[in-house]
Amino acid sequence: MMKIIGVCGGSGSGKTTLVEAVRAHLSTDFVSVISQDSYYKNHDTLTFEERCELNYDHTNAIDYDLFVSHLNQLKAGKSIHSPIYSYSEHLRSDQFIEVSPKPVVLVEGILIFAHTLLREQFTTTIFIDAEDDTRLRRRMARDIQTRGRTAEEVKHRFEDTILPMHNAHIQPHKQTSDYIFDNNKDDLSRLGSFCNLVDKLIK
Repeated sequence: MMKIIGVCGGSGSGKTTLVEAVRAHLSTDFVSVISQDSYYKNHDTLTFEERCELNYDHTNAIDYDLFVSHLNQLKAGKSIHSPIYSYSEHLRSDQFIEVSPKPVVLVEGILIFAHTLLREQFTTTIFIDAEDDTRLRRRMARDIQTRGRTAEEVKHRFEDTILPMHNAHIQPHKQTSDYIFDNNKDDLSRLGSFCNLVDKLIK
């Protein structure tokens, strides 16, 4: 039976780093990874300026219908074409990632527990916990290095949008998750601890 593990947490909590550690730890024949970011709605009828003004930390930003449909296809033994999203253009690209059904599917994202039908797809739910200042520091480093943002832009967006949305749509699901993983530290031992947790869940 396929095990679909949902890994949720606030922006900058370290979800992607932890999930990628598990991907490296397990055989690629054994695990597939799906990111919520691939399922942002494709607002191709809006101008770039209009797309920049959208709230990407609200549940309305996610194409949950496609997301749930793709997980159901994987459970039925079918491969899917997961979209590729461009953060610089705020659009889906013309390309996709083919994801094959594997014994373990890791799904990570900030809003994956905020939608009932999607949350019901998960065999196990893990909440990645990190303090606000930790998440801001990590977000600052990532967005400046890989997404062309300035420090001022990142800080402003975190305080005005990300934090309020986190408190409204993400943090409430912490206590109802099957596991809470403390990811405030940046030492490498946390990667091993998370891999050990996943090992326990898939046995």
